[in-house]
Amino acid sequence: MSTADEARLPGEDVPRWEVPAWRERFGLSAGVTGRGSDPSAPFDLGLSGQQPVGEAMARWRRFHAAFADFSGSVLARQVHGTELLWHQGPPRGWHIFEGADGHLTATPGLLLLVTVADCVPVYLAAPEYRAVALLHAGWRGTAGGILARGVAELTSRTGCDASDIVMHCGVAISGPCYEVGSEVVSALGQALGGPGPWQVDLRAALCRQAADLGIGEVTVSDHCTAREADHFFSHRRSHGADGRMIAWLGYPVGVGRTPLALP
Repeated sequence: MSTADEARLPGEDVPRWEVPAWRERFGLSAGVTGRGSDPSAPFDLGLSGQQPVGEAMARWRRFHAAFADFSGSVLARQVHGTELLWHQGPPRGWHIFEGADGHLTATPGLLLLVTVADCVPVYLAAPEYRAVALLHAGWRGTAGGILARGVAELTSRTGCDASDIVMHCGVAISGPCYEVGSEVVSALGQALGGPGPWQVDLRAALCRQAADLGIGEVTVSDHCTAREADHFFSHRRSHGADGRMIAWLGYPVGVGRTPLALP
């Protein structure tokens, strides 16, 4: 496991933090939006808050305009579960699904999206197979095995091995800032270690699961949503008042060899 921090893309109408190593090594676009530099008009991409619909949709139009190499995107109403959706076919437009916490595809030009504001965006790629998955991992999803399910879907859909998969745990709340109850510690299979309060590092827990699953390479972001209030939204820090960021992952059109004809 090593660190691979997201870097702020300069001169952007949309505040975007990208994982440079994934673009350089794999031709992938992977990253997360930030809150923006204007405190009076944060770049909130949440769709279920109190912000005016017109303002939210204007930001979404700006977001999609920043991804000229993608012709479609997929998002879902997340439920902190382990349901994943496989997407195939010519992407066109913005599609919103119900009740899922992750997406997979081997189709270039399709941008996978999840909503985050402390939970871990987990980026998975099988570069030799041009297949990717993006997972939303809070403590419930982490405890419920969303990572194992994502790996199982990638391997079954493409024929790759877990050792062919690379993984990045993105911008999320850090362990020292994530105070939880005993039920969370127990659900994650960890010892309480004395009287509370307890802190849980979800990215460390996911890395342990990745090692058990045999994932070939794992990197972790050092950014913390709770500590970096100028850059990122945090549900925990704001006591639920903050906005939402969007993590994204996908192969731009024309990158790499022709994708596999998968079922």
